[in-house]
Amino acid sequence: MKLSRLPQKTVERLSQYRNALLGCLQVEKYFIFSHELGNIVHVTPVQVRRDLMLIGYSGTLRKGYDVSELIKLISKILDPLEIQKIALIGMGNLGRAIISHFNGKRTQLTIVAAFDNDPNKTGRIINCVNCYHIDDLPVIINREKVNMAILTVPPEAAPEISKTLLTCGIKGIINFTGTPLKVTPDVFLEEYDIITSIEKTSYFTLKVG
Repeated sequence: MKLSRLPQKTVERLSQYRNALLGCLQVEKYFIFSHELGNIVHVTPVQVRRDLMLIGYSGTLRKGYDVSELIKLISKILDPLEIQKIALIGMGNLGRAIISHFNGKRTQLTIVAAFDNDPNKTGRIINCVNCYHIDDLPVIINREKVNMAILTVPPEAAPEISKTLLTCGIKGIINFTGTPLKVTPDVFLEEYDIITSIEKTSYFTLKVG
């Protein structure tokens, strides 16, 4: 089945659905209804059904969705055919935590190189990933055929490093620095601002009740 390009939020929810479904298998739950899946990921049953209709999947009224079957379909959609290699720039606490948490979770996505300018970190293997000096970034990205990068550098360093990444042909950037970046139309940019998330949570916490 050939799918048109899915909305960003749908792709995000499909990833959440898969994580939830994998958890179901761990507790030997093999079928699930839309309201159950929605409760796990905090969306409505209608939203679950809409998302799954977009990928051409429907369950049965009696049993709901086949968990293993749905995992396979979502994986077919989300996982690249070839292993996608990722570079992480900035080996501070956040960078190390990301590598430790992520690597090994998805067979087709792997962090193959890390970069920093601290001589105490470069030239070493940290959390099973080679850490190179930032000056070596173009050479390593080209050699390893990396097409995606994660930025966990100090905010002031982000714009210049992102320019280098674009020059190297990177097509996807996840930016954790809090500094908004400018990229070309052919590059996908995902930005996370921890301060904004904390302020948002604080605002709605005070509004509860």
